[in-house]
Amino acid sequence: MLLRYKKTYEKIAMGLLSYMPGDKNVKKLQELIHLYENEEQWQLFLWKKEEDFIGLIGIEMDEDDYTIHHLAVNPSFRGEGIGRELVSKITSLFPDKHCKSTESTDLFLTKCAELEEGADY
Repeated sequence: MLLRYKKTYEKIAMGLLSYMPGDKNVKKLQELIHLYENEEQWQLFLWKKEEDFIGLIGIEMDEDDYTIHHLAVNPSFRGEGIGRELVSKITSLFPDKHCKSTESTDLFLTKCAELEEGADY
């Protein structure tokens, strides 16, 4: 189930963001969470399976498109299609917008597009 980030999920979101490649410094993760909490165009969503939060996806909205900046899945649940499901859910939330990637999300989104015939990532 896809849930919009709220302050009570802060530590969970920081833990999931730490699975992303790059700087895992607590201060950097706090700054990133602050960005999602305070900038309207930055939106963070968490994926909950039963009682556990196991993934997240973070996007930046523009007028005609959105960019997936962060995509992370708990390593215990990787290979189960959770990442693709996150991308699919976001795509269905914003069907009139074009999905863009960053350097850190491009490879995964390209792989998703190859698996989904006709996907526009």
